Amino acid sequence: MKRITVSVISELTTDQRVLRICTTLHEMGFEIKLIGRAFSNSLPLGSYPFHAERLKCFFSKGFLQFAEFNTRLFFRLLFSKTDYLLANDLDALLPNYIVSRWRKKKLFYDTHEYYTGVSALRNSPFKRRIWKKLEDWIFPKLPLVYTVNESVKNKYYEEYGNEIFIVRNVPVTRPVDPVPMPENWRGKKLLIMQGMGMHPGRGGLELLEIMRYLPADHHLVYIGGGNEWDKIAEMRMEWGLESRVDMISKMPPDELRRYTPLATLGISLDGFEDLNHWFTLPNKLFDYLHAGLPVAASAIPEVKAIIEQYQCGFCFISRNPQNMAEEITQLLNDQQRYSILKKNALEAAKELCWENERQKLVALYEPYL
Repeated sequence: MKRITVSVISELTTDQRVLRICTTLHEMGFEIKLIGRAFSNSLPLGSYPFHAERLKCFFSKGFLQFAEFNTRLFFRLLFSKTDYLLANDLDALLPNYIVSRWRKKKLFYDTHEYYTGVSALRNSPFKRRIWKKLEDWIFPKLPLVYTVNESVKNKYYEEYGNEIFIVRNVPVTRPVDPVPMPENWRGKKLLIMQGMGMHPGRGGLELLEIMRYLPADHHLVYIGGGNEWDKIAEMRMEWGLESRVDMISKMPPDELRRYTPLATLGISLDGFEDLNHWFTLPNKLFDYLHAGLPVAASAIPEVKAIIEQYQCGFCFISRNPQNMAEEITQLLNDQQRYSILKKNALEAAKELCWENERQKLVALYEPYL
């Protein structure tokens, strides 16, 4: 049985892409060891069909957290019994690349985003240059790369010329037993924004401001976390929205899946300021569709293409919160239009599912079994 050591710096329990890919590789017949990072608020590891472990790090912010994690990861990979290495994103790539060269091991690279275009680097040109130089050095030498969508693929191909494959981050189709409807949600038009990526530029605060202009029978639920989570909580109090906006901390994907179908409308509001946001195809879009939710989203290319192809929601015309509230109200007051979009969302989910997408991953790894 061939062994693959998979590494990622993210929270393992909520990284659905990494867990889904590791599960598929295990089902193919690979022995998988997944290495992530332990956070102070990490959820307990789930029951996976493969081995998963976390590296405990002292530093939790800034450059030192990446330096420490990559150093610890380097020594773990250096002495790991493995046939192949799989690095997820640029912040775990360097130790994987060095070890792959020293030990002559095949390296696979899954880039989940256009890393040097993330909002965290927008106002840090020095940090961005460091990450870009690292990427410029390694990326052209990578033997096998895949990513999440056409936009990210095209950007990297334009910069480096690598052959890049696409494996989209779509859910597994499975029956869901929703949680009981909370009392304060009953009879409400329920908006939901979910995911661990509620960072600046991802629309969390923007959606909260939209709530100020929506009728009293509209209720908003955030589920997840991110760098902007505390700011959203602060502004929720300042704007007096505590009774109309609930914030539920991160939870395992299987539990989150039980909440999503309770909503009326799924919201995705990635901004236009950063290349990574412009290129993104967020996981929550597909989670909404699998829950039968129409989607209201910003008109970034990948999301707009899905919504237009499957007619499963709408893209906001305006970026003014009051106008955006009116667009939401118009949809939710038009029961005929809403019913059509809901039906289309469920139909889209039949195509946009891991049962179909996994075949692309299988084709990439099958020659190495």
